[in-house]
Amino acid sequence: MSVVVLGAGIVGSAAIWDLKRRGFEVAVADADPESVVRASRRFDVAASVMDVSDLDEVRAGLSPHDAVVSAVPYRFGVVVAQAAIDTGTHYADFGGNPAVVARQKEMDASAAEAGLMIVPDCGLAPGVANVMATQLIEEADPGPIDSVQIRVGALPQVPVGSLGYQLAFNAAGLINEYAEPCEVIDGGKYATVEPLTRFETVEWDGWGPLEAFSTAGGTSSMCSLHTDVVSHLEYKTLRFPGHGNVFRAMLELGMFNEDRGASGVSPRDLLLETLNASLPRDQPDLVLVRAWIDQGGVRKGMQIEDVEQDGFTALARTTAFPATALIDLVVSGSISRPGVKTMNEAITGDELVPQLAPVNINVERF
Repeated sequence: MSVVVLGAGIVGSAAIWDLKRRGFEVAVADADPESVVRASRRFDVAASVMDVSDLDEVRAGLSPHDAVVSAVPYRFGVVVAQAAIDTGTHYADFGGNPAVVARQKEMDASAAEAGLMIVPDCGLAPGVANVMATQLIEEADPGPIDSVQIRVGALPQVPVGSLGYQLAFNAAGLINEYAEPCEVIDGGKYATVEPLTRFETVEWDGWGPLEAFSTAGGTSSMCSLHTDVVSHLEYKTLRFPGHGNVFRAMLELGMFNEDRGASGVSPRDLLLETLNASLPRDQPDLVLVRAWIDQGGVRKGMQIEDVEQDGFTALARTTAFPATALIDLVVSGSISRPGVKTMNEAITGDELVPQLAPVNINVERF
């Protein structure tokens, strides 16, 4: 059985490693020739250069394989998902953009007819965090659930500067989370709230206090699926105190604006260039995940605390390994739910969590 990984960055590299550990024949493709060469040498895999904006080129790259893990930017999700359906290739990506996922969902009938699982939102959040929360909903007592809450942070182990943050992934993805409307359930109804609002303090032994605030994309499909049983549901990002207000000020000042105007340079372009040039990178990192439900005065939850291991950052591990676990179960036939489904629709916590234990991603209950 073979899998191709699109994207040879930190997350794609972790996906290659885990797929090889699981016994797959693995290939990698990337737009950057130097990244392709590095990945090929590091992991001893077949590698090629690919333009993922070219549907025909993607089809040709996917056709020899049973599955694809797409670690390229979310804006290519529609093209790659379409190519996967056209070539009979199971698909997983790391998602995070509701508009792109909505367009992928329009392919549901075609994917189901082909017997394929097309699964966006397969990373950390959206991804395993939503699977954990959905498992708690499924285990709840009959009747309404008062609240479902998800808190996730990818942080440096030692905060640096007034932002207390290092650039752990693409800066454009970070600003997207901080700029778009945030989907919630309020009073049993679907709603959206502004990003970088609803601040709260979160205590976490060994790492807190932290702050949490609303960001986009983290609820995945959960708000549209659970309005019938859940009164309140929301996702918030965890950061060290002070971070969110700095970015809220940037939002209010128009620094997230994409209008290039006469200068040809948008405020967001300038911000992204500044973040990429100025934020620290490559320091020891930390991932914290906590999901819980409140029902009838009783709280039940799950959480993950992960640090870098085996040469991969905590963020790379907790993003890549849930997706590779899902692909393993799909290709082996252990799960079969054809169509376009986000990760929390495609796999249960009972199915996913045991797959993460061998790579020391441990889900604890409280």
